Amino acid sequence: MKRDLLSRRDFLAGVGQGTLMATIGPALAADLGLAPRIFAADGPGRLDFGDLEPLVAWMQETSVDKLQAGLVAKLREGASLKRLVAAGALANARTFGGEDYIGFHVFMALAPALKMASLLPEKEAALPVFKVLHRNTGRIAAHGGSASEVLCPVEPIEGASLDPADLLAAVKAKDPAVAERLFAAMVRQDRAAAFDALLEAVREGIEVHRTVLPARAWEMRELVGEAHGEVLLRQSLRYCLDAERSRRADWEEPGKILSAAMEKHGLLAKETGTKEAEDAFVEELGRVFFGASPAEAADAAAEALASGYRPEIVGEALSLAANQIVLRDPGRIPEWESPGKVTGSVHGDSVGVHASDAVHAWRQLSRAGTGRHSHACLVLGAWQVARDRAARGDILLEAKPVPSARQAGSVTETSEAALLARLDEAVRGRLQSHAAAVVQRWADLKLPERPVFDRLLRYAVSEDGALHSEKYFQTVWDDFHLTRPAFRWRHLAGLARVTASEYGYPAPGQEEARELLGV
Repeated sequence: MKRDLLSRRDFLAGVGQGTLMATIGPALAADLGLAPRIFAADGPGRLDFGDLEPLVAWMQETSVDKLQAGLVAKLREGASLKRLVAAGALANARTFGGEDYIGFHVFMALAPALKMASLLPEKEAALPVFKVLHRNTGRIAAHGGSASEVLCPVEPIEGASLDPADLLAAVKAKDPAVAERLFAAMVRQDRAAAFDALLEAVREGIEVHRTVLPARAWEMRELVGEAHGEVLLRQSLRYCLDAERSRRADWEEPGKILSAAMEKHGLLAKETGTKEAEDAFVEELGRVFFGASPAEAADAAAEALASGYRPEIVGEALSLAANQIVLRDPGRIPEWESPGKVTGSVHGDSVGVHASDAVHAWRQLSRAGTGRHSHACLVLGAWQVARDRAARGDILLEAKPVPSARQAGSVTETSEAALLARLDEAVRGRLQSHAAAVVQRWADLKLPERPVFDRLLRYAVSEDGALHSEKYFQTVWDDFHLTRPAFRWRHLAGLARVTASEYGYPAPGQEEARELLGV
């Protein structure tokens, strides 16, 4: 493909290559053709992970009631938390292949759990990792363990075409055998073309899991080792195949809007800009992303990038738009109530948490990419956050963000100790708006952020979180530190609200983990 003569179709394929390169990283891209164990015709009947294999198999075959005692033993034998997380990720991928709802949520929580571990005192560091590995092994057992593995070695199709349409056709036909064999053949012939072809499927029907899953796979490639990183990427292909069961006519809309916006604003060959922005510009752009239609939001992102603003400026505004969904969300309606997620709750798979995690993923991909690929991720991110807001109609536009003036005025404490005690009181009382008010008061007093993060981290570890607490904690941690001082505390106010919402549902296995670790 000649990159200097980009038609609309060529551009979309180019976005595929660039975004997939961003997703898995250049080192893994180079490695994809150097791991014949995964795709070889004469390979074993089961994926093998070399020196990690015994630990991976142990996590698949150990009963969940014996897991944590075994994890403690392995730590004492010298295994690192990173190694345990790597093995958990490979056990998850081999078992579920991106097809099981709880399974891929557990996978997406593993890297954030390791991040949380790095923020805790050494004696407590294993707690978030044990929490997610407990969930991982429990789900693997419920799925059938090693006897029900989804990912297996595949034999490449000889003489297969590199046309992305062929892979997309196999996905649309819901034929995993052909799709994986074709993808394996594409990887062997031309790694860049294989990436292009995969994103043709990933880009259709954009939603939070389709966006976050490949981003988390990229994030974890160094943990599992480059020789095994492609196994994590295969989950995205299987996810797309599984999603075809409920395909809708509007799945191609974001690709069309992306192409039109990029062409209209001359972004097909434009380098990323270096222009800085005033606070007022960022806040107004965030308001546009929050209030506009998906097509208008995508156009606004493309216009800002074409004007030369740094991609991070646009990403910052995207995160502010998603945060407004968190702060304005009226909460779960009675018809959506379920165990652990009561009426009025905003944790778990709420529209705000989902929107924030999706924007976080697009920003990751944008930072890893260059040129038009970096631009395309942000344009799609704008389309998605506006779509997420619009899915609730005008409710979010009309709602006021928490905390209200009355709630904010009720917090008068001035010392860190008193404010942290008030935050504990609000969280344990499930007073979402009051928890946000304490954070606002903290920000107004210009106190350091770390004590607030540390206090909310305790609850992110101790509470179940309905599959989302680990991911959202990392999203807020990153968004806070990537956002200018004028706005960053909004992200922590959102985390405080979500934390209060999820309180009261202890994470399974945490009491045992604390006892075993002596904390």
